[in-house]
Amino acid sequence: MVSALPFDDIPKARAIEAEMLAAMPERTTSVPVGVRELDVPGLAGGPDVPVRVYTPEGEEQSRAALVYLHGGGFCLGSLELSHGSGATLAAETGAVVVLVGYRLAPENPFPAGLDDSYAVFRWTVEQAAELGVDPTRIGVGGDSAGGGLSAALCLLARDRGGPLPCFQYLGMPALDDRLHTPSMRAFTDTPGLRRSDGESTWDHYLGGPGLRGGDEVSVYAAPARATDVSGLPPAYVSTCEFDPLRDEALAYAQRLLHAGVPTEIQLYPGAFHASAAIQGAEISRRMVRDMQAAIRRGLREGGRAG
Repeated sequence: MVSALPFDDIPKARAIEAEMLAAMPERTTSVPVGVRELDVPGLAGGPDVPVRVYTPEGEEQSRAALVYLHGGGFCLGSLELSHGSGATLAAETGAVVVLVGYRLAPENPFPAGLDDSYAVFRWTVEQAAELGVDPTRIGVGGDSAGGGLSAALCLLARDRGGPLPCFQYLGMPALDDRLHTPSMRAFTDTPGLRRSDGESTWDHYLGGPGLRGGDEVSVYAAPARATDVSGLPPAYVSTCEFDPLRDEALAYAQRLLHAGVPTEIQLYPGAFHASAAIQGAEISRRMVRDMQAAIRRGLREGGRAG
């Protein structure tokens, strides 16, 4: 069985994560992918943001791009841990993938991670020609906390007057600090993620206990709080039956639809949070195929997810 990481003990969780990284087999890709490591200037004099840029080899001169934000409950994850995912996404979608090493909580609470992610998105647009990328076909996406950051980035970009991502991939997104949905209340001991993990990660991300659920939480921290989701990029939202985050993802997707945002929704029966990591399972293979196909469509069509 897959056990959830101890988000109430971040040093222990990071030690387990390091063991997982050391045990991960090297992943091969269907086509060769070039990899570059860069430092991107942060927002408003903030620290530089490390990124990895994955470019599929080939003759195409103007590709789409995906700014990819890794998961990890806002506290875990790294460029190294997501290296295989970044390379595979580039190979299977044909897009340039910009993997973001954003700052992590609790050492760097909100808005540090979002600021870093937004800085990298703006940099990708500004450097489109140098990256060989069509500036009108740059999307954003991520899983879990990365999905929540992607949704927040789209809100922030819209409210600042653009540029706006052409597409948003929200995989099992963490969107709501209030933890009040039926799935969040029900799934207290599920594989991959439990309600208690949601409590710990939001406390870390927002800056300490006593803040989650309060009136002062920003919509850019918890996008489910946004009262206006109109004018956002087309979306692909996926979630799993036995995931505490299930209902907040479905509710956000419905609100996007009601606001006129083209949105595709996928719910996988029998699956749990991050269960696609069990690569041999047929449902895992289907989840990955669906995600890759949605990203290809969204980026190819300038953001139409359907």
